[in-house]
Amino acid sequence: MAIDVIALPGGVMPAGMRYQPLAAALGADVRLHAKDLEVYSTEQPPAGYAIDAEVSALSSFADSLGLQQFHLLGYSGGGFVSLAFAGAHPDRLLSLALFEPASIPGRLTGEEARLYRDLNEHLSGLSGPQFMQAFIALQVREGVEIARPEGPPPPWMANRPAGLAAMMAAFGDYSFDRESLRHCDFPVFLGYGDLTGVHEEIRAGILSRLFPDIHVRRFQGIHHFVSPEQLYTPRHVSALRQLWARATARDSRF
Repeated sequence: MAIDVIALPGGVMPAGMRYQPLAAALGADVRLHAKDLEVYSTEQPPAGYAIDAEVSALSSFADSLGLQQFHLLGYSGGGFVSLAFAGAHPDRLLSLALFEPASIPGRLTGEEARLYRDLNEHLSGLSGPQFMQAFIALQVREGVEIARPEGPPPPWMANRPAGLAAMMAAFGDYSFDRESLRHCDFPVFLGYGDLTGVHEEIRAGILSRLFPDIHVRRFQGIHHFVSPEQLYTPRHVSALRQLWARATARDSRF
């Protein structure tokens, strides 16, 4: 029986590019349905853009595929949307896989809130390439060098600064009760890289205390902006398959 997985990208790379290496590594028994974020459905972020629009669009996308239940995979900004969807529609998920969600929905407290304020302060007033350079530098540990792509930026990069800014604003505006995640009884996998900033360790700790069934894995030599080929290694693919196998075994008991 084929495994249906809906995959949401982050706020930079399009879904097809983000997940092509993973789709190739998984093989024919997994149907990977990559969905782009709604913030990029138009040249500029839609007026009144909000996370509710992403959650609603994800639900409609699953409906269009004939999926009442499915496995969900989210990276970065798509990880935030995936968490929002899990809280709103836990009955529709068979499992949830996350890699470095951009933030956790709900009220920020303590060190988490301070880091978010610092990020916004560093990005305030920046736009275009300056925004992107600062945004990328703030996501990794000090001393980590990010490989710069050669040649001119691809056409889809033009609306990324505005889209990222709109997403960050929408994250802060989204009303969410984190306690709802305690009622998610499906298995969860959370991965993050050891070269990404300390904020990912903080989020891993928070999510570990909220989800009843979660497995966290720290990947060595990985940061938020490595290429998809570097991220979806055989070890990472194996972890995802183990997650889906656990979900299938759990479902067969009911």
